[in-house]
Amino acid sequence: MQIKRPFFCGERATYHHGSLKDALIDAARELVAERGPAGFTLAEAAKRVGVTGAAPYRHFADRDALLRELALRGFARFGTVLQAAWQSGAPDATTAMRRMGRAYQAFSRDEPGLYSAMFGSAGTHASIGGADIATRTFEMLVTASAAVLAQHGISIGARAVAYEIWALSHGVAMLGLTGFLSTQHAGHDPGEILDSATASLIEMAIRRAKGG
Repeated sequence: MQIKRPFFCGERATYHHGSLKDALIDAARELVAERGPAGFTLAEAAKRVGVTGAAPYRHFADRDALLRELALRGFARFGTVLQAAWQSGAPDATTAMRRMGRAYQAFSRDEPGLYSAMFGSAGTHASIGGADIATRTFEMLVTASAAVLAQHGISIGARAVAYEIWALSHGVAMLGLTGFLSTQHAGHDPGEILDSATASLIEMAIRRAKGG
């Protein structure tokens, strides 16, 4: 799996004066991409940066604190990406929703370390579950779902549809990350699968709302 670097530091994840915190976050991003959110220690992040094992404790109480910061930064980036995709498809809500879906898949593929930190650990998710930045990201999907339904004269059910699309998007993303779906094989393209399945979910939501 290709690891894009650097992301936060502007350099490879090695220590430069005044940038230790960002360098450690970059190192964690690489390690999570390689091994998953449970597959690294604070000492390994320090070693990759090139500092002593004690140095990270200037900024992080423990490994979980570093992972939590990585997840929060991931959600911030994720929200920006989704918002830009939505705006690129406006004012047509269906087109904008499709572009959001494609942006979701691209983010999970291009930033596996961030994505895994955001969604790969129940403990991390619980620790940031009430954070405004994570909540706002999901609310964007609720707003998008409401706009798509409104095009069909439906004013209810947007939150339920948003959860369904989120679950679908995450499932497709994980299948792509683990190699079960690939753009290299006909019929396996994650973006195309997500487009089709999302359209079906929305169609079913419209039928439910209309009593069909």
